[in-house]
Amino acid sequence: MFRMSLTRRQFHRVASAALVGATPAIHAQDDRIVLGQSAAFTGPAAQLGIQFHAGAKLFFDQLNAQGGAGGRRVEIRQLDDGYEPDRCAANTQKLIGEDVFALFGYIGTPTSVAALPLATKARVPFFAPFTGAMALREPFNRIAFHLRASYNDETALIVRQLTSLGLKKIAVFYQNDAYGKAGLDGVTLALAAQNLKPVAQATVERNSVDVAAAVAAINAATPDAVVQISAYKSCAAYIRAARKAGFGGTFYNVSFVGTQALADELGKDGAGVVISQVMPSPYNQSRAIAREFVEASKKTGNVQANFSSMEGYLAAKVFAEGLRRAAKPGRDALIAALESISDQSFGGFQVSFSSSSHVASRFVELSMLTGDGRVRT
Repeated sequence: MFRMSLTRRQFHRVASAALVGATPAIHAQDDRIVLGQSAAFTGPAAQLGIQFHAGAKLFFDQLNAQGGAGGRRVEIRQLDDGYEPDRCAANTQKLIGEDVFALFGYIGTPTSVAALPLATKARVPFFAPFTGAMALREPFNRIAFHLRASYNDETALIVRQLTSLGLKKIAVFYQNDAYGKAGLDGVTLALAAQNLKPVAQATVERNSVDVAAAVAAINAATPDAVVQISAYKSCAAYIRAARKAGFGGTFYNVSFVGTQALADELGKDGAGVVISQVMPSPYNQSRAIAREFVEASKKTGNVQANFSSMEGYLAAKVFAEGLRRAAKPGRDALIAALESISDQSFGGFQVSFSSSSHVASRFVELSMLTGDGRVRT
């Protein structure tokens, strides 16, 4: 039985909302509320965008079938950026130019880092990016709302878990960009709190599976465990190559890896790989949100219930609550409404925003892959 000394961090309770400052009172389309999403829908990170979008669309389709938000349909206009920042920036400019009501569900740190300044300049809300990078959270930005815990939260739990097991020789395999650096910073910070530092670190380029040099560098340090900060294709390639080269330690990943996608890539080789999670498990229906989501996905038959699609579904559900609370159409009203969501349970997932904090949750727990492609939580 896989046991963890700490399965979730305490939820952060923040104060209720206050009045917001002025942003343009730009109104949603008369009969529709159109959201813009730039994400990877092709390439080595495609499943992250595909699954998040599928979960969000599942919720909005349900909402629309019930009359929409205040009688208006909610739609997502999606553009493929292949997980490349330049393409994401171009997509974002296009979506802003088309006057989408908000930007929603961007996938990844380097892409979100490219998009957020554009959204900020245009004063277009930037909701639920699929990233835990601190660079997107600090300093506080009143148009950006984060549903998930940070990479610092995830890596802190991973390091505590490893050191509680007596595993102190920890290496880091990370993507050579803003995402990988954010994860590396989190691991380094957590280790420093225990007077430790990574025994080795090595990189892989974004959208690449060229891991040979990284395997050689890290295996030479004989670590007890490798914390991986990359996407599922490169992490799977690294795990296979490291084991083939003689590494017998454990592998830990943060949630962005794409849990089900990694399980699918590894198959039987996934046994024992640990992944931190920032969303309720769709594989454990003890929470009402998991039951709701799984039942909805079964009804359609075309949405795979996994952590990535669960995140999209929850993001859509929380966004819809903001629309419901908004006193009138408009971006400023949406921001004020979202800030009024204080310590509210969405089927067992606690969400708190305020006028001074747009980070909804610090929930983190660990999961483990099995040798038959499943996920244990």
